[in-house]
Order: sequence, then C-alpha cells, then structure tokens
Amino acid sequence: MTTPKIYKTEAIVLKRSRLGEADSLLTLYTPYLGKIRAVAKGALRPKSKLGGHVELLSHSQMLLARGQNLDIVSQCQTLDSFLPLRDDLWRISCAVYLAELVDRFTEEHLENYPLFRLLLDSLRWLCWARDGGLVLRYFEIHLCHHLGYRPELGRCLGCGAPLQPRPSFFSPASGGVLCPRCGPGLARPLSLNALKVLRYLQRSSPAAASKLKLTPELSAEVEGVLRGYLRYLLEREVKSAAWLDELRRESIQQTVSTS
Repeated sequence: MTTPKIYKTEAIVLKRSRLGEADSLLTLYTPYLGKIRAVAKGALRPKSKLGGHVELLSHSQMLLARGQNLDIVSQCQTLDSFLPLRDDLWRISCAVYLAELVDRFTEEHLENYPLFRLLLDSLRWLCWARDGGLVLRYFEIHLCHHLGYRPELGRCLGCGAPLQPRPSFFSPASGGVLCPRCGPGLARPLSLNALKVLRYLQRSSPAAASKLKLTPELSAEVEGVLRGYLRYLLEREVKSAAWLDELRRESIQQTVSTS
C-alpha cells in the first residue's frame, strides 16, 4: 500500500521559526501521526493565507504534501487559537511550557493520541483557569503517565510495602515514593499532603482537579517534586520553566512593592 502524497490532519503548533525570507518551519503535534515537522511556505508574507493559521500554539486543520525531507503545509484552517492565552503573559508562558514539554519528550512520527488530547484539553483549561500552576501540575503528572513514566504513589519502591499515611520521600531515580525507612539519604522529603495531592491529580479528571485549592507552600512542594522528576527524565532543564520562575518572582516583587 503506497503512502498518500497529500494528507489531512489536525495539529497543534509546538514551535515556529523563520526559514529563509518568508517561510516558517513548524513543529506540529498531531492526533495520529505524533510529532512532525513541516514548512509553511510564504507564511511570513503580509498577505499570506497561511500566516494567521500557523501561529505558535494554534490548533488547526491542515492539508499537507509529503516532501523529501520536510512536509509542506498547503492549506490550513484554525480550529482554536486560544485567544485568552494571547492576552495574558502568564497564561501564554504556561502554554509555551506545555508545548516545550511535549516537544522535548517525544520523537517524530510516534502516535500518542492520549497525549494530543491532554495537550489540547490543557490549553483549553489554561484559557479560564484561576490557577495556571495547577494546570501545569496536572499536565506534568499525566504526561508522565502517557509516556510510560507514571510515578508509583501507592507502594514503596524500596521494600514494596503499601505507603502509610505519614511523610515519605520521592525518588526520581526510582520513579516514585519511598517509605520513611527506605527514603532517608536517597530521596527528597515528601509531606503527606503533597502525596495526597499527587495521588488526586493522578486519578482525577481536569474538571475535578480544577477544584483543588492549594496553599502557596503546598503548591511549591508539589511543583518541586514534579519538576525534579521531569528534569531527571530529560537529563536537562526545561528552558521555559526558568521563564515561568522569573515571571513569578517579578509578580511577587510587584505585590510587595505596592503593599
């Protein structure tokens, strides 16, 4: 069976960069083709019919032609541009972080429909969420699940015993939680409340998770655990995470100076 030269797919634009004078090089995440790279020819020209439909983080319906090295976007229609994100620096920065995670963790042409749905639903959630950080934590823990890195939160990965309702430890190298006997000196401390939040995020829908209300201290602990786990898996820092940290520091400084 021959592969069709022209094909149609939904796609979320993970990355967009200039290619030559007027073309855009796109990294796309699709429902059934996984991550692909394509060129939108002439997209940077003022009167281009493609330009507005291949913006970063747009969800579009695309018609592509297979090329020798890169596929070519021949037609494109926006399905959702997530407008509320584009008017808010914090929200759009969170969205860029999600896109970078998907780009960093995936190889080209490997289908992962659940991950596509997770990204799409999370971008929609970010448009109205009061706590963007909660969206990120939900996305991070479910990203790990869909990629085969689901952290173990029910049993100690050292001795195998069921975890008791008490403070424990989280070990990125082990892939989950260690009990108070196995964890000291090997992993970072994990409060009981943080463990409960991680478990709740892991088993909940976005609608249920959106009702969580965390103290700043608990939110920071859960963030540290998941960010540390992702950093271990990637063996590098996520660039956009540093930008989120900078935005948060600036926001805190502004709040302090006006109070």
